[in-house]
Amino acid sequence: QVQLVESGGGLVQPGGSLRLSCAASGNIFNVYAMGWYREAPGKQRELVAIVTRGGSTNYGDSVKGRFTISGDNAKNTVYLQMNSLKPEDTAVYICKLDSRALTYWGKGTLVTVSS
Repeated sequence: QVQLVESGGGLVQPGGSLRLSCAASGNIFNVYAMGWYREAPGKQRELVAIVTRGGSTNYGDSVKGRFTISGDNAKNTVYLQMNSLKPEDTAVYICKLDSRALTYWGKGTLVTVSS
């Protein structure tokens, strides 16, 4: 069993920054990638950013240039630095881990961008 624990969400004003963390624990084998998705009210889950074990990254179009994903392979942890936040970034941010065989999801952390 694999557990993903997200942290770092909260309330921030437009233009502000937040840093999310996701730590994986348990029977972790052959991790291929870790990343973040988000769900806003009334919208489908969408890709925010992913990083592979080798360091390759991919970003959703709406966050390119503002968000940066990074990973610590030794700690099985992924980080998401979010800058220049906008009200439309408000969502539950959910961590994802892809192994060669299975995919795991965290429970999510709420990010609210509001003045």
